[in-house]
Amino acid sequence: MSEPFVVEVWGKPAGFVLKEGKAFRFHALGRPFEKLDGTEFNTLGHARLAAAALQQSKASCLGC
Repeated sequence: MSEPFVVEVWGKPAGFVLKEGKAFRFHALGRPFEKLDGTEFNTLGHARLAAAALQQSKASCLGC
């Protein structure tokens, strides 16, 4: 089993990623990141970008 990599968005943990073969699988730590739970990414950077995009969409929808 590989070592987990913590994914942070603006200094706060969003989840962790484990390398599985050639992919990196995201494991969410809470909202809104549970939407990514189980998603496979090609790189750690892609996982972080996806988490940041979710956080950004949550922040921009405060009045929704």
